[in-house]
Amino acid sequence: MKRSCIPVMAGIISVSMLSGFFAPAASADPLLPGLPPLPESPQSFIDSLAPPPESTPHGPISPAAELPPGKAKDAGLEAYYSTILPSDIGDPFFDRYPDNLSQLTPGEIITRRDITASAAPFVGAGVSHVDQVKFRSEDGMGRPSFGTASLIVPSTEWAGEGDRPIVVNNTPIDSLGRKCTPGYTMAHGISLTTNPVDYIPPVTALAAQRGYAVLVPDHQGPRMAYAAPRVAGHIILDSLRAVRSLGPEFDASPIGMTGYSGGAIATNGAAKLIDSYAPELKGFVKGAALGGTPLDYEVLSTSMSGVLNLAKGLLVAAGFGVARENPDILTKVNNPTLHVAPIFKDLCTIPLAMLGGLTIPVEFLSNMEDPFQSEFAHGIYERTRMEDVPYGAPLYVYNGAQEFWVPSVMATDLYAEQCALGTPSVLRLPIGEHFIAALSGFPEAMQWLDQRLQGVPAPNECG
Repeated sequence: MKRSCIPVMAGIISVSMLSGFFAPAASADPLLPGLPPLPESPQSFIDSLAPPPESTPHGPISPAAELPPGKAKDAGLEAYYSTILPSDIGDPFFDRYPDNLSQLTPGEIITRRDITASAAPFVGAGVSHVDQVKFRSEDGMGRPSFGTASLIVPSTEWAGEGDRPIVVNNTPIDSLGRKCTPGYTMAHGISLTTNPVDYIPPVTALAAQRGYAVLVPDHQGPRMAYAAPRVAGHIILDSLRAVRSLGPEFDASPIGMTGYSGGAIATNGAAKLIDSYAPELKGFVKGAALGGTPLDYEVLSTSMSGVLNLAKGLLVAAGFGVARENPDILTKVNNPTLHVAPIFKDLCTIPLAMLGGLTIPVEFLSNMEDPFQSEFAHGIYERTRMEDVPYGAPLYVYNGAQEFWVPSVMATDLYAEQCALGTPSVLRLPIGEHFIAALSGFPEAMQWLDQRLQGVPAPNECG
């Protein structure tokens, strides 16, 4: 950690001890004659602990750091924005932006490589080959970007009717660094950055044992935009376009998508973008099964925040990821947080989750007095909620009945929304909180997805 950041972090941590002195509408009068006046709010006090960070670009701004129109003119924002993007990891497959992205069509393959030797030992089934593809995609603002994904083809011959089905396994990446992706692990082997939920529950192994091909997208994109549903949706759908262009083997494959927790954010984004972004996939995607559904950030701002809440580390990380696609969020973050944020830009799930142990209210990272209920926040909620958009495939949604970090209301709301929009839908509320429900709800969800890939029509339990 940089020595200059230590006093800034100390100031942020100590403010939780001082917060009792401030009320939301604290007086600006001095506590005693001759003393300086009290700050108007905890947020204004924290903001005064450090000056705005000075950010000077060292060389050209990379394509990843280019701000959308209207933002680049903000003083210092573009230079600062580049400091919170994920670091390059030394593999051009994941790091390099091709010069001709704007000339390519979404899903067009940029490069392809065979990673069978490094990936096969971790599949959990016999493998014919594992290919990694890099393809043109779009970021959350519709600008040219790229995605990466890994396609696992099992050694088992497909004996069913038609082309071999594809299961899209959207793992809960829930991280900020590029080494934390399933694609990096498959290409380079298991390391301290490997996410255990790449393999638990064993979606990839079970699907490959069934004879299905498995597509594992790195759905956060090159900016590692954790919890940004449009980015994930674009990359997942473009990864399917890329696979279908590999050859005739997958021209007419039935497709099933699944994801839990952070993977549910990605699956939801893809299912809601089929009709508008990839209509040619309509009819091929037979179903989307998602569970542990953190889909409404207004709900999560309550359930995952507070002084003592072990989930708030991931809530802050999600805000970080969304800010990489919505850099206007940076104008609402206080100065000490802006100084500290670049330290965390490459962290993976486990260290990010451990930050939840800090007794710092999430609200104290903002320069607004009531950040979660501000007009600005409601704009972000609306952008990420993707409300009233019909799925391009049948829905199976499940969520723990005893959830407290990811309340089941988001699953029931999605079910009600899709029923109202005419999507054949199923809702299940299995026993357990987030981690128990990931296992207790898994078998029936996979049975439902398997039936869709076997050609059984999707049930509709909408009332």
